[in-house]
Amino acid sequence: MDAPGQGIYSPTTTPQDVHVVIFGATGYIGRYVVLEFVKQGYQVTAFARERSGVKGKNSAQHVRDDLQGARVVFGDVTNKDDIANAFTPHDDRTALSTVAVSCLASRTGGIEDSNRIDFEATLNTLEQALQHGVSHYILLSAICVQKPLLEFQRAKLKFEVKLQQSAEQVADFSYSIVRPTAFFKSLAGQIERLKKGSAFIMFEDGNLSRCNAISEADLARFMVQCAHEESKRNQILPVGGPGEPVSPKEQAEMLFKLLDKSPKYTRMPLGIMNVAISALEAGARLLPFLKDAAEFGRIGRYYAVEDMIGPSFGEDTLESFFEEAVAEGGMAGQDLGDAAVF
Repeated sequence: MDAPGQGIYSPTTTPQDVHVVIFGATGYIGRYVVLEFVKQGYQVTAFARERSGVKGKNSAQHVRDDLQGARVVFGDVTNKDDIANAFTPHDDRTALSTVAVSCLASRTGGIEDSNRIDFEATLNTLEQALQHGVSHYILLSAICVQKPLLEFQRAKLKFEVKLQQSAEQVADFSYSIVRPTAFFKSLAGQIERLKKGSAFIMFEDGNLSRCNAISEADLARFMVQCAHEESKRNQILPVGGPGEPVSPKEQAEMLFKLLDKSPKYTRMPLGIMNVAISALEAGARLLPFLKDAAEFGRIGRYYAVEDMIGPSFGEDTLESFFEEAVAEGGMAGQDLGDAAVF
């Protein structure tokens, strides 16, 4: 192998010359990132758990079948030896450079889980990447870390600092920190309710927050660009989808129109959520198991009031996603998992 860093951003280097190791490969975004790197011709290793997906429903064979074109290595991101296995070269292929990609994220946003995954496990992948001469590290972060009020945001931001420090200290090592606004599926939680004739639930008048969400496919393409576009080297890269940001009320109007239903709303005072969070915080002083419940409440409040807006990228629109989602079977592959609570 040539010196670390050689091959990245060089016009003489082709994707076939670059080994890409992807962690969080079976997550909602990770799966699309793996398949996009494969599609563009990179040597791809996908790191996954033996039982992956929402509630561990996917077997090892299911993962291999789903991520065709990638070599799949199974292991635990909390185990450094398992992570090291992912960086071994493909059987008979050489690489000018190796790129590491982290799509790891806490499934719940709970306090302990956030630190265990968003910081500690992700740091494990960085340390092993540096030990194996990785040239470039692409991190899937979140735009909300720019205003860190929640534990998962603080954990992500803490890792971002570690990544930036590594690029300053290690020769021929660089990073791209990708901060997407929100994913389409995170705005899909009420579609099935509306189909059944229920009201759209929103806080206050439905205009407290705006978002230009990005599709999983567009985000995957953006992340692949980070492996070869020098303008994205050593950069923090906020990114959103195309079109103007929309509020929850405007999202609801789209859905009612597509469903051909008269708009019907249930308006929730934000104060109700504040009271509930305060009660959980008070209870957590005596009953520690309530700490995560209080944090989940804070997460819900955050997304209810904070804008998630980033530079526009891609082609997929929220309206086109909603059109597919309201169709029969249109929510296939959009399992909300633990995010359904929000």
